[in-house]
Amino acid sequence: MTTGTRRPAHRPGLDRPGLDRPGLDRLARLLPAPPGADRADPAAAPHVMVVGGGIAGLTAATALAERGVRVTLYEREEVLGGRLAGWRTQLADGSTVTMSRGFHAFFRQYYNLRALLRRTDPALSRLTGLPDYPLRHAGGGHDSFRHVPRTPPLSALGFVALSRSFRMRDLARMDARAALPLLDVRVPGVYERLDHISAHDFLEAIRFPAAARHLAFEVFSRSFFADPRRLSAAEMALMFHVYFLGSAEGLLFDVPDEPFPQALWDPLAGYLTGLGAELRTSVAVEAVEVLPGGGFTVAGQDGAEERCDAVVLALDPGALRGVVARSEGLGDETWRERVARLRTAPPFLVSRLWLDRPVRGDRPGFLGTSGYGLLDNVSVLNRWEGEAARWAARTGGSVVELHAYALPGDTDREVRQKELLGQLHRIYPETHSARVVDARHEWRADCPLFPVGGYGDRPAVRTPVPGLVVAGDAVRTGLPVALMERAATSGFLAANALLSRWGLRGHPLWTVPERGRGAVLRWAARAAVT
Repeated sequence: MTTGTRRPAHRPGLDRPGLDRPGLDRLARLLPAPPGADRADPAAAPHVMVVGGGIAGLTAATALAERGVRVTLYEREEVLGGRLAGWRTQLADGSTVTMSRGFHAFFRQYYNLRALLRRTDPALSRLTGLPDYPLRHAGGGHDSFRHVPRTPPLSALGFVALSRSFRMRDLARMDARAALPLLDVRVPGVYERLDHISAHDFLEAIRFPAAARHLAFEVFSRSFFADPRRLSAAEMALMFHVYFLGSAEGLLFDVPDEPFPQALWDPLAGYLTGLGAELRTSVAVEAVEVLPGGGFTVAGQDGAEERCDAVVLALDPGALRGVVARSEGLGDETWRERVARLRTAPPFLVSRLWLDRPVRGDRPGFLGTSGYGLLDNVSVLNRWEGEAARWAARTGGSVVELHAYALPGDTDREVRQKELLGQLHRIYPETHSARVVDARHEWRADCPLFPVGGYGDRPAVRTPVPGLVVAGDAVRTGLPVALMERAATSGFLAANALLSRWGLRGHPLWTVPERGRGAVLRWAARAAVT
């Protein structure tokens, strides 16, 4: 089996609160559902406006609607999904296909995101597993997580033993004392220790091997759409805990077997409307007003206003800043200033190419890269996505996607797009002779930046305004979660905060272990910082 072959998704027990573990890690942590009534009285059900139709907003809307709360969801785009949205486009050959903002890995540690998806897909049958997470450096180094043990610390030792870029003698050169805190990462303690230093400088301080750094850490840290010199070391340490040293789920992941709308959001939209939720797409929210007698008025950009009992702001940092700035009197001065200081990560580019011939059969479905100019990863979509596979089978071609993160803000777009294509030819030489049937290029700059020293400015789920909560992957949850899982977790937390106000039962949550695995490792980590 090649690394591009699809496998069934990893799917242990279903989400029956408190009964089934969501994965294979026996130390995964359960946060029980806050107690309360099962459903709101239909005659007096509170009304919540959810602003934002990405993962966080859809999660909050689902969690609220399941308890009988009246939900109206606003999404400024025509489609749901946020950064995982998809839309139809016609290619030069007449084919109608789905374009999106690109590949996303659904790691097995994403317990709460998977719980959301199980609402419409109990067996997670619409996810498929990729057999490897390969990494390749232009200098010739490459690594794989396919045979690395799942359980820490064997995972780290196994990576070192199997890695061609991280050799055993490199361990002796590292500053072990400085690196030991990675063995016992806790939230928020990790931010108190490491938020003042960049990921790059931390790796320099512990003398992490340069080759392995490129392949292991930089590839991961750039998943936050930021250069390691600008990324908080605390966020990188948390990421390492979530995906490697703190969890026994391993680093292999699943991907949707069809484009995002068909596999994920269309079914969830049907589920939500079946619960009575109203989904309003192509409607942007202008401002939120706190009413003197309680409740809120939400104003759309079309001038329409609607009253509600509570509001969930599930927005990216730029949109959140904008709504708060336009909403006079929303929150106290300190909270508003913190929101105003939120920043977005540098622009990123997703180039999807429909080629007239196949890539070589042994090319993986996904490849993380380093040292290939701007190129951060390559996906061969027809290895695992049904729509792309059908197009490739019909035309004899292939569908390839290229990602470039943390690009300069003043970059020349056409030049960068050509550079990415050149790097594809370099890493997969057989594509040099391929004709590009059509291409789509997505330039975006709306992901959160987690800068050095920025943790204190990130909003928590609860705000100074009763009935107003915030959700999204920039939000402080107090839990060891990251990226898409942070978005989903914050959505559940936002819903639980509102449900508790009305005496309604909340939803259970799961996370990776909240601290290092094993008393000896935790003792060593504590000794290193005392």
